[in-house]
Formats: sequence, C-alpha cells, structure tokens
Amino acid sequence: MLKDLRRVFSYAKPYRRYFVLTVLFALAGVSLSLAIPVFIGEAVDCCTGAGSVDFIKLRRIAITIAGMVAASTLFQWLMSLCTNKLAFLTVRDLRADAFGKLGRVPLRYIDRRTKGELTSRVINDVEIVSDGLLQGFTQLFSGAVTILGTLIFMITINYRIALVVVFMTPLSILAASRITKATHDSYVKQSKLRGDMVAAAEESTGSQKLVTAFVYGERAEEHFAEINRAYGEAGRRATFFSSMTNPTTRFVNGLIYAAVGLLGALGITGYSSFSGKMTVGRLSSFLAYANQYTKPFNEISGVFAELQNAVASAGRIFDLLDEEEVSDDSDMEKLTDRRGSLNFRNVYFSYLPDRKLIQDFTLDVSSGERIAIVGPTGCGKSTIINLLLRFYDIDSGSIEISGKDIRSVTRDSLRSSFGMVLQDTWVFTGTVAENIAYGLPGASRESVIAAAKAVHAHGFIKRLPDGYDTVISEESGLSQGQKQLICIARVMLMDPPMLILDEATSSIDLRTEQRVQKAFAKLMEGRTSFVIAHRLSTIRNSDLILVMDKGNIIEKGDHAQLMEKGGFYASLYNSQFAS
Repeated sequence: MLKDLRRVFSYAKPYRRYFVLTVLFALAGVSLSLAIPVFIGEAVDCCTGAGSVDFIKLRRIAITIAGMVAASTLFQWLMSLCTNKLAFLTVRDLRADAFGKLGRVPLRYIDRRTKGELTSRVINDVEIVSDGLLQGFTQLFSGAVTILGTLIFMITINYRIALVVVFMTPLSILAASRITKATHDSYVKQSKLRGDMVAAAEESTGSQKLVTAFVYGERAEEHFAEINRAYGEAGRRATFFSSMTNPTTRFVNGLIYAAVGLLGALGITGYSSFSGKMTVGRLSSFLAYANQYTKPFNEISGVFAELQNAVASAGRIFDLLDEEEVSDDSDMEKLTDRRGSLNFRNVYFSYLPDRKLIQDFTLDVSSGERIAIVGPTGCGKSTIINLLLRFYDIDSGSIEISGKDIRSVTRDSLRSSFGMVLQDTWVFTGTVAENIAYGLPGASRESVIAAAKAVHAHGFIKRLPDGYDTVISEESGLSQGQKQLICIARVMLMDPPMLILDEATSSIDLRTEQRVQKAFAKLMEGRTSFVIAHRLSTIRNSDLILVMDKGNIIEKGDHAQLMEKGGFYASLYNSQFAS
C-alpha cells in the first residue's frame, strides 16, 4: 500500500509548487478558522461578566470575526483550486503513461486480457486514484493541521483538560484503524470485478449483431448479472466496514466532548480543583476546539475508506506500468536492405509452454517471390506472420532478412518494411483521406486518390456525403467490404518493399475481388509477398505454396506441382470446386 502511495505522489513531484501553495493556503485558512473560537469566548465573557454588556468591545470582536471568516474562506478556496490543479495534472500524466504503456507491452499481454479490463485500468481506475488519493491527501493534511492547531489552543486555555482529550484520542484512532484493515481486501476484489464488468459490457455491445443472431441475449444478461452480483457483494462488504468507521469515531468523539463539558463545568462551579479556573467564555472556546479537534478524525476515517479503494485501483494501474516492455537495444541497427532473401532457420515457437505449435520450421524465400500459406484453422499460418513482424519472438532458431537476424534490427525498421492487410478491418474516427494516409501521414491528396483508384475504392468514396473528407468510424455505416477497400488502399499508398495479405479480400464481392487481385498483382511485382488464403483460387499464381498442419510444412510447391501430387492441397482445392 505504502509503495503504491509513494509512486502516485512521485507523479505529483513535477507539480510540487501547487503542493506548496496548497500547504500555505491550508495553514493560513485553518489558522484563521482556529482563532475564531478565542474571540467568540471573549464575546461570551463580555455578556456574562459583572456589570453592563460591553457593546463597543462586542462590535469590535464581531468585525474581527467577520474579517477572519472571509479571509479563511478565501484561503480555503485557493487551497481547493491548487488541489484540483495538482490532482488533474498528476492524473493526466498517470493516464498518459498507462495509455502509452499499452503500446509498448508485448502483444501477448494484450491478447490475454479483455479490452474492457484494459480500458477500465486506463479510465476508471485512474479516476478513482484522482478522487481517493490526491484529493483525499489534502483532506488528510488540512485535518492534521486542524488537530495540531486545536491542540495548541486547548493547551493555552487549560492544559489539564487538554491532556484528558489527548489521552482519549487513541480510542478513536484504534477503532478507525481496525475497521480500515477489513476494507482493503473488499476494495481490491471490487476493483477487479469492475474491470470484469466493463469487459462483459464491452463484449456484448461490441458484438451486438452476433449476440442477437445467436439469441444469446438472455445468457449474456445472466453472465453480466452474475458479475454484477459479485461486484455488488464486494461493494456491500467494503461499504459495510467503511460505514462503521465514521459512526464509531463519532461515538468516541462524543464521549470526549462530554468529558470536556463535564470537567469545564466543574471548573466553573469550583467543584473540581483538577479543572482549574474556568469561565463560561473559556469553556465555550474549549468546547468549540474540542469539537474541531475531533471532527478531522471523523473526516480522516472517511478518507481512509476512500484511500483503500484508490490504493486498490492504483495497484492495478502499476501492475500495467510494471509489465515488461518491448524495446530495442541501443546497438540495434535499422534494416536497410529490405528486398533481399528471407530465411527461417529451425524455428521453434509456442504461445504456451505446454502446447507445442511451430516445430523446426525451415523456409528459404528468394527476393520477389510470392509465397502462399494454406492449411486448416490453427495450423500456424498467422503465427508465421506474427513471428515475422516480431509481434512475438521465437523460442529458438532464427529468422533472417537479407542475411540479418530480425532480432538484431529495430522493430520500426522491420515493420515498416511490410505492408499488411488483415482479414479484420480497422478504421479510426477521422476522414477517409486520413484513414488511407494512416501509414504515410504526409501523403498528398493526389497520392491518396491514386491509391483508392488502384483498389477500386474511388467510386464508393466519391458517393459519400463529403467524399474523401467524410468523417468515418467503425460505427459509421460503411460495409465490411468498403472498410476492407480502405485498408487495402492504405497499404497501396505505403508502397512497401514486402507484403503480407491475410485473407485480404475476404469481405469483398467477387467482381471487386477480381479487380483488386489485379491491383495486388501489380503491387506484388518485384516484392516478396506472403499471402494467407482460404479461397484457393486467389493463390494459383503464387511462386510457392506452403501447406501447413500443426505448425509444420507438410507440402510445398506451386499449384501445378501440388495438384499433380494429389495430396492434402489437391484434396482441399478439389473440395472447394467440386460440382
């Protein structure tokens, strides 16, 4: 807990000027508010003393109190202003680091977690840290100043009764600390379940068509309700314990207030020598200080409950920030010769240690060759692409481009050597032109249009409300085929040395596919290309076809050779074109 607290406050270090101002304004505001009971006590004594009431002195005291109240309010406002500035700037940096970290963690970290869980860490958990830790810290500080200040004033009025207050205070602290310990585990569980709930909601809303098509709505609701019940139970447990803190401390503080009143009254009447000499005004001041002294304990006990929740959320954020990063060593060089041969040498790789996948994979690809990879689902086709782009690193063996091991060159230079079109389409919120120029931000409008024309996307783009300036997104109403054409145009514009096409035309109609295949044929001229396809008619002209099964190459050759062999490929091809 303390470790996470220190890390959160380390993010506030660059903005310590706001912290210093917060401390100064808090000291000024609290000091002025603590001085007010002294003048109130004097006013009471002016009214209860022998003789007539001193109206002149009362008026002077009233003006003084009004000025102090106004000044104290101003300082409290300035303190809140600095606190909010400190909190928002700190949380901004924390959220930026968390979001940036998502781009540097290994792909397996993203693959093994739901989008909702990751989103919850970057958005929800950071907000809880802001509300609980940073703003709560200010309440803790002002509360501590109030406690210390009221104690000093009480000692100056009557040190004996002040000692009674001090000796009874640990009862309140002990009660709060015991209850606070019981809340931490519940808040940790609640924080985890919150991420699960966001993930479940994101999955259902993001796949609403699929949920509806398979009549999965009721089961989705039951699954969400189950998580919601567990979240509610963890929340009730945490709330139960945290809710006990304030009443318990209030009860103890009430006993302290009663003891002060009793001892002060005995001192006024002279029944107790322990209380010393007391006046009604001094007792009024002391009671006010006793109330102010115990009030921060109530507030701090409530802050501790929020701190438990915030620390649990901070732990989830720092778990993300502490994850290992994908980074390049300083001695790595850029890949410059990107049109040479490509070689896999005795490559072994598994996503999980106990589930073997790629075993002793060896392949030699000459520059400019067009390689097609086919095989049943799960045979390792896409895994070869993941290894080639270093989304995952191989367990052993080597992958070389132009004689250089890809682990010895920077990832950026390696990945920029490939243009990739996947089966899953992806567009971001922005104009059509910006989406096409995603991989080449400085591209001219003429180049963007030329790329769109090359993949036969220009026609439907011109029919959009604002043409290339139409703002689109995943929910903009474009068909899967139209999104796919935009993704293909994106690669066409980049004009990369090597190509990876993973079911690149799966969402396009047959007529458009024929046109796009011609565009791809032109694009692949002189470029080393990897094509993953289930529709075997699209790979007949490949220089080499690899047939994979269970991570191994079981057949290889061109289309004619494999058909003549009459093996797995021929059987698969004939099954697609059987009458």
